[in-house]
Amino acid sequence: MHRNETAVHDEIPLWRAAPPGRPLTGLTVLVVEDSRFASEAMRLLCLHSGARIRRADCLRTAARHLQIYRPSVVIVDMGLPDGSGAQLIGQLASMTPRVPVVLGLSGDPGNEADALAAGADGFLSKPIESLAQFQHAILSVLPSAARPTGLRVVSEETVHPDPGALRDDLAHVAEVLASSSDTGAIDYIARFLAGVARSARDEPLEQAATALARDHSAGRALAADLARISGLVQDRLAAAGGA
Repeated sequence: MHRNETAVHDEIPLWRAAPPGRPLTGLTVLVVEDSRFASEAMRLLCLHSGARIRRADCLRTAARHLQIYRPSVVIVDMGLPDGSGAQLIGQLASMTPRVPVVLGLSGDPGNEADALAAGADGFLSKPIESLAQFQHAILSVLPSAARPTGLRVVSEETVHPDPGALRDDLAHVAEVLASSSDTGAIDYIARFLAGVARSARDEPLEQAATALARDHSAGRALAADLARISGLVQDRLAAAGGA
């Protein structure tokens, strides 16, 4: 993909002599993600890498951020409450000057092709826990004029988001399930919950969310799926003290 190296160098406030253990020092990362649990993981990854982070939880909020700030990196979840992340990736990829690094993000590895087709430079698959993997995903596609020089310490560290963020995501799911019968809301909750469950490594909950998405897509009755998910979510909230 064509890059204007001079423009990129001017746009990124990066100290090229970044500390070995903080190779993303000077970068600002905009994370467009509606899950608080996944966003908290991103916050920790940025913190330990030296990068600043801004967060948007939907396309509309991301657009407001981009009117004010010029991030160095934008990480876009593929399923957002007000539309597809591919839409935003396409807009970012066609901007002039272009955002230096655009990455797609999803709990469904099958979304990687859509992210790359929309113009993303790379793709991150949830759960995102490895500091080394996160840093490599950004540094490997960062324009050469903006890459830090010198040695980089490859960390084996992993991050562990605050369980309170997961509880907030589950409470959000419970609220939507209790208050909405809209089919669009059901589709969103299925995708949202699958991503949250994958990030939390909760296989039974991920399977239930995947089954809901599959049955909704096939036009089958959803009552059993919804009852199963509601029960699983309430069990987890109760265990976390959030009932």
